[in-house]
Amino acid sequence: MSIFQILAICGMLSPIIYTAMWIICGSLDSNYNHIRDDISSLFAVDAPNRRLAQSFVIIESVLLFVFFIGLHQGITDGGGSILGPVFLIISSILGILIALFFPLDEGGEFTTYKGKMHIALVVLMGIFAIAGMVMLWIRLQFVPRWSGFALFSLISAIISLIGVIISSIFATGKYRGIIERIMVTPYQLFYFILGLMVFLNN
Repeated sequence: MSIFQILAICGMLSPIIYTAMWIICGSLDSNYNHIRDDISSLFAVDAPNRRLAQSFVIIESVLLFVFFIGLHQGITDGGGSILGPVFLIISSILGILIALFFPLDEGGEFTTYKGKMHIALVVLMGIFAIAGMVMLWIRLQFVPRWSGFALFSLISAIISLIGVIISSIFATGKYRGIIERIMVTPYQLFYFILGLMVFLNN
């Protein structure tokens, strides 16, 4: 097994761990509602299972970071723009910073500096991830082995952007939890499929 395949496994594990986090931690809190409450509330300041949820998020973000570090060389296209991998690296670093230093305030609110920074960094993280998807589409669209994934990358970027817009509209609504879960699904699928592609092509 090559080093790139090991890194690819890290990339595939990340979305699985992230999904397991909100399922497990949400189930442990009888007052938490997956339809009503957003995912970040699971590691808000007063969340009953904050440390557990925070640990999950740190682990999955670090796994993504490790995967993205080797992504530029792991993509077997003979070399191309490094911008896609760089944008994805930045996105994963923001995820680590959010989990470590910028939780939501009590009750999942964002009134303090840290709470507001949480929202701002989450938005930036999404923007960099979408930019990374677009740059990978540009890089890989004419590479025979990767052209199918390139199209998938573009579609993922478009769906993710639409999801961000819809999620922001319903950010304070009673269905924000389920909407957020739908919104993050394209990102998680993208990370898993990208990891799988790198694994199969190395």
